[in-house]
Amino acid sequence: MELFELLNFYVIPGIVLGSIYALGAVGITLIFAILRYAHLAHGDLATLGAFIALAVVTGLGVSPLVALPVAILATAAVAVGIDKVFYEHLRERPKIVTVMASLGIALMVRSVIQVVWGVDTETYSRGIVRPEDYFGLRIRDREIYTVVALIVLVGGLQLFLTRSKWGKAMRAMSDNPNLALLSGIDNKKVVMLTWVIAGGLCAASGFFLGLNTELKSMMGWYMLLPMFAAAILGGVGRVEGAVLGGLIVGIAEELSVLVIPSEYKAAMAFVILLFMLLVRPTGLLKGKVL
Repeated sequence: MELFELLNFYVIPGIVLGSIYALGAVGITLIFAILRYAHLAHGDLATLGAFIALAVVTGLGVSPLVALPVAILATAAVAVGIDKVFYEHLRERPKIVTVMASLGIALMVRSVIQVVWGVDTETYSRGIVRPEDYFGLRIRDREIYTVVALIVLVGGLQLFLTRSKWGKAMRAMSDNPNLALLSGIDNKKVVMLTWVIAGGLCAASGFFLGLNTELKSMMGWYMLLPMFAAAILGGVGRVEGAVLGGLIVGIAEELSVLVIPSEYKAAMAFVILLFMLLVRPTGLLKGKVL
């Protein structure tokens, strides 16, 4: 196999898929770091964001990229609303109760999507988009947009977490919640910010999956395991770890088709997840222990 064939058909698609997983995994890692539970509705929120963008595209006739900010804001608002209505009163209960509640929310969100948009496959645009040739590398514009969006969104998040007052408050809640509360940090605002960021990144993840493939009502559910695998691989609670984990999982999935049938490539995320839990539960960058 030639180098460019390997890059064009496996590595580049792996990087794009990994970028999509990374966007979702960052939200998962933030929720676990600050709220201390696994959010099983994460994938279906990503699907909701993708379909909200579709509604804007079909309703207003605008470019999908123009619809993305609307989807991010709407999904962030939905995420905050879900927390207020369903999760807030469970704060003092065992975390497993909230985890199971999030599974119920996943089913509810998916049902809403199927009722409103149906179960048929949708796309943002019709026709075949041919890749451009960049010194032998064949890359589509939408693939560039996906990777650039990951860099911009995660870079902006890192600046927010390290430079802003509320970003530092979120990091304090992640490191030591009891000490953070004693120092006067507003827990409710930190939780709301967490859901705004996680919901927005969810929407971006679902949108770029739909942009690079197709929109399906179940696509977020199929993304859930790879996103969790990415978060755990990089280290739960570490934003840069989620990005690293997402890229590794995405590239591993695409390269796996060289040795196993393509319909089984999703199993790579499961293998990586089990391996990391057994060998290094803190992840590559030493995040929180599950």
